[in-house]
Amino acid sequence: MKVTATLVMLVLFISQLSAQELLGSQAARLHQYVGHWVSSEHAKTDKVAALPAIKMNNTSTMDGQSIQVEVLQYQQGQYQTVLTELIGYDSKTEQIIALGQNQDGVIFKGEGGFLTDNHWKMRDRDMLGDFYLSVEFDFQSPTKVLLKGFDKAGKNTWETRYIKANPKDKNIGIQLVSVHQDMLHDPVKTLGELGRMGYRFVETFVYDQGTFYGMSPVKFRQVVQDSGMQFLGSMTFYDLPASDDWQAAMDWWSKTIRDHAQAGVKYLTTSNNQLSSIQNLAQLQRYAEYYNAIGKLCKEQGISFAFHNHADEFMRVEDVLIYDYLLENTEPNYVSFQADIYWMHVAGVSPQAYFTKYPKRFLSWHIKDDKELGASGKIDWAALFNHTEFDPPQYMVAEVEDYSYPPLYSVQLAWEYLYYTLLK
Repeated sequence: MKVTATLVMLVLFISQLSAQELLGSQAARLHQYVGHWVSSEHAKTDKVAALPAIKMNNTSTMDGQSIQVEVLQYQQGQYQTVLTELIGYDSKTEQIIALGQNQDGVIFKGEGGFLTDNHWKMRDRDMLGDFYLSVEFDFQSPTKVLLKGFDKAGKNTWETRYIKANPKDKNIGIQLVSVHQDMLHDPVKTLGELGRMGYRFVETFVYDQGTFYGMSPVKFRQVVQDSGMQFLGSMTFYDLPASDDWQAAMDWWSKTIRDHAQAGVKYLTTSNNQLSSIQNLAQLQRYAEYYNAIGKLCKEQGISFAFHNHADEFMRVEDVLIYDYLLENTEPNYVSFQADIYWMHVAGVSPQAYFTKYPKRFLSWHIKDDKELGASGKIDWAALFNHTEFDPPQYMVAEVEDYSYPPLYSVQLAWEYLYYTLLK
């Protein structure tokens, strides 16, 4: 993220507008079906029982071209597989093709496709060519799909609503700037989507005069918890004040920190868009003193404080790297660091080298790429995650700021890349 809140919001708004409004290809549309799903109590509710009647595990294969489906039904006190299926996009017929088998041993073949981004129809036949089933899929949101079955005459014979329930065991967080427009439009619904996708905690970007997305600290914390996540981190901004305005800045930070303590956050971060104007080490030292003062206020409220980098931190002042100076001239008891991997890549520095050289200084890291996570091929994520020489930062935060798809689809891809590829 680039640093002043106003500038970031403007850049983000433009980038989200430039993202494709539609998913486009059949393969991309089909990918919505990937994930762990459970049936709701009935087709007209999102409520899920403690032991859902059906669980469905859909795994992406063939570099996103196909999905391996396993459907399990709760029978006689345990979940038993009742259906397996391979579903993929066929580039020759430009259709979605399925080949499956039910628990009775019947093998069937399905053909069909998406009529829109969210509406998918399939018609299945057995190996004798006889009609088996017609199914329609209505993706009502990224984490909710309604399935309807039809007989040969076109009569609706059953309906099941599936709710996505991806696992949270790998402690993946999401920076909410990634879905900023969705959060502004409907924060409660958007948080619910992120929780179902598998995100375990959120980091915010919109603290404003004591509120988060228009909600009090306590209210926002409760909404996040109701979505199945935790409110652990927040990024806030107040530029380095002039010497005669120091107390006003400290007063602002004191209130901000108290509000965040009410919200139950574990850490607070800030970043800096003024670094390119620094001309000497004396000016840089004022920033170190500023961050020490903020960090001390945070510690008094039981909150950790961290400095978030972009690329300017790796410029030199009097032949000293700004980032190195801040690492070496801030008090470790008060100031930690949040590594933005994308901006380190832009600056041409090694995150591994910093994690190794400065152990215990990095509290969290933003896992961000050029467009969707892992899509650019420019960052060696495998080397970064398969390490032995350093302990990774405590809080891992996915972030997407440039998009090939609608943002909620893109952040689902980010979670999948982290969960299934980098953290496997």
